[in-house]
Amino acid sequence: MDIEITLTQLAESGNFRRIPAESTPDIVDLSSNDYLGLAARTDLTERFFAEFAPGSLPMSASASRLLGARQRDFDSFEEILADCYGRPALTFNSGYHANTGLVQALADKRSLIVADRLVHASIIDGIRLSGAPFERFRHNDYDHLERILAAKAGAFETLIIIAESVYSMDGDRADIDRLISVRDRYTGKALLYIDEAHAVGVLGPSGLGLAAASLAPGKVDIIVGTLGKALASVGAYAVMSPRMRDFMVNKARSLIFSTALPPVNVAWSEFIFRHMLSMDSERRSLDELSGRLATVLHADAPGHIRPLIVGDPRKAVAMSERLLELGFKVLPIRTPTVPPGTERLRFSLSAAIAPADIDALGRALQSVENRFKTPLT
Repeated sequence: MDIEITLTQLAESGNFRRIPAESTPDIVDLSSNDYLGLAARTDLTERFFAEFAPGSLPMSASASRLLGARQRDFDSFEEILADCYGRPALTFNSGYHANTGLVQALADKRSLIVADRLVHASIIDGIRLSGAPFERFRHNDYDHLERILAAKAGAFETLIIIAESVYSMDGDRADIDRLISVRDRYTGKALLYIDEAHAVGVLGPSGLGLAAASLAPGKVDIIVGTLGKALASVGAYAVMSPRMRDFMVNKARSLIFSTALPPVNVAWSEFIFRHMLSMDSERRSLDELSGRLATVLHADAPGHIRPLIVGDPRKAVAMSERLLELGFKVLPIRTPTVPPGTERLRFSLSAAIAPADIDALGRALQSVENRFKTPLT
């Protein structure tokens, strides 16, 4: 690969990326995934360090989970997760580590993976690492999923159906009950894998996600939850059966060959997870903001993630820059994160945002609409 040619092509196409500058306090941040507004809650950090003396928690695990001398923090957190979900849990260093490691371990050439076309890049990388045959069904098109399975199921020992509960770029949701019904048609052969990265903390009973809100949560064979978004920490977890957990401890390469999370981070994750379970007021605030944003964007449904499709990478960048000048950080999303022609501005809400800020955003967007001739409908 010629680096200079590649960088030139990215710049000419409007897809060259830079790490954005740090936001200032006067900017309304609509780009982060801090959905419950916990990341800057000093009251929570003060309570955490009142409960745990700073010197009592190691700042490094110093080894992979399988070699680590200290396990108490991981065990304690995973016990809380198991109590909430009714099944064992396993902690990973990130959502990316979870998806690449779990999918890679789960599938082989005797398996067929059928994934929603819009699943996260980490899932796609896990599929590629597995070497398993795979198909992608049209986004949220379960009739298409069923046609693929009906045509190909007979040739494979295992069927692995993969979807997300809330999709990170469009903010729309999967029909978990419908996915469970599809899985049930292949009982004993099919596994259902749901990534809840953008639902945990926000949706479902006590913020446990959409699988927990389904008619049969136990039939979602693997649930992945992220700690670095609504839960204001770092890492991820996966919930599964006892035997599946044993299998992953032995086969998930991202778990086996990575230094584990620092115990201080795991203890913080447990602390924040415990408090998240009762944060219904934050979830109600986020829901109210979602309704306001839907009105501003003329969206067909509310959600804590909403896109404004622009369709051109350069225009998306220019609109983002103008919104920043007006006091709103809204980042442009371009290829390869989204398909060409669907470049967009992605609005990501936080319960810490004031309702008046959404009203002001509506006025700013009208200014941007007039300047760039991009209707919001």
